[in-house]
Amino acid sequence: MGGIGKTTLARVAYTQMSPHFEGKSFVADIREVSDKCGLVSLQKQLLSQIFHGECFNFFDVHEGSDIISHRLSHKKVLVVLDNVDNIQHLKCLVGRHDWFGLGSRIVVTTRDEHLLRCCQVNDVYMPTTLNPKDALQLFSLKAFHSDTVQKDDFIELSKHVVNYAGGLPLALEVFGSFLCGRDATQWRSAIERLKRDSNKEILDKLRISLDGLEEREKNIFLDIACFFNGENKDFVIKVLNGCEFFPDIGIDVLVKKSLLNIDEHNKYLKMHDLLQEMGRTIVKEKCIDEPGKRCRLWEERDVHHVLTKNTATEMIEGIIIDNKRESNKMLNLSVNTFLKMKKLRLLKVLCLSNCDDLKYLSNELRLLDWTGYPLRYLPSSFQPDNLVALFLPYSHIQQLWKGNRWVSKPDQDTRLHNSIKS
Repeated sequence: MGGIGKTTLARVAYTQMSPHFEGKSFVADIREVSDKCGLVSLQKQLLSQIFHGECFNFFDVHEGSDIISHRLSHKKVLVVLDNVDNIQHLKCLVGRHDWFGLGSRIVVTTRDEHLLRCCQVNDVYMPTTLNPKDALQLFSLKAFHSDTVQKDDFIELSKHVVNYAGGLPLALEVFGSFLCGRDATQWRSAIERLKRDSNKEILDKLRISLDGLEEREKNIFLDIACFFNGENKDFVIKVLNGCEFFPDIGIDVLVKKSLLNIDEHNKYLKMHDLLQEMGRTIVKEKCIDEPGKRCRLWEERDVHHVLTKNTATEMIEGIIIDNKRESNKMLNLSVNTFLKMKKLRLLKVLCLSNCDDLKYLSNELRLLDWTGYPLRYLPSSFQPDNLVALFLPYSHIQQLWKGNRWVSKPDQDTRLHNSIKS
């Protein structure tokens, strides 16, 4: 996960350990340098830091690897490789243990735990987010140049910001630096703005973690960010399997890249609030001005706009319909509410709704979860061949269709509890 302090910890360790080695090298931001300048430039940087002032003239990765292994095989060195995202980085810089002298230490920072496992590293340290006490201390250092909040007016405001940051050091530093020297009114305004607009610097840093993901893995990440954060893992896997996203391996990739967590009982999926916000921002950016052209809809305001203005398009693959703002009122749906949503995979209706008739539901639906479904039947045109989960609690359903047209498959989850029967 970006911004959790991997580079900072590596620099501290490098500073403390380096006096005990014959040579040292800290190769920073390997991912970016490799993309811009290539692997040979990284090899030259490593060698030139250890052999001060010496010029290395080679232009081939294999030649560079030979020089590293030959020149360092009898030298006790400390090498830090920061922000590695490709196994080729490790192969060309620190290919084997015998490239380095006895007592050498190689430290690697990466967002991809799987990469470390592939290289059979000796030890893996997984940094975690800060606890509330340490988070407040770091934030205070940036906001007040002190390890405690200096004014009573700012105590509760500081707690709001720290809570929003979720213990992520990068977010705490960015927010603290931004709010430093501003008055309480400006703090309140900034906090309200954060609720609406994400901080670009933080999200850009987090977004790097998505680089290199396969399209199916990105879809899994976005589905969880928009619809399934905190949900039962096995249930989500079942639904995403129905979408042909291969979630057993995809979720493991996300966990290894620290984009997703599974609780200690291996039951529930949990995504950091800022990662969830990043995913949702990515979806919104596809079409900022017209939510009906986005692939996923979950915000009540956007959903209300799409339904009342009839601006839905076939781009919509998932939607949550709720009515928390006016929970005492029925939500009115038209006969053609879902007519344009040809690619709809995921549909959740979490509020009581009124609908005289419904002509269409997408045959692409994998999840149909409709609390208080108001009709006696599902649309006669609906072909549920792809349906994985059907939940119609507290509904008026009497029969799924007029006639006997569908038998639940073994892997389908069907719940019609508390339905009104005729």
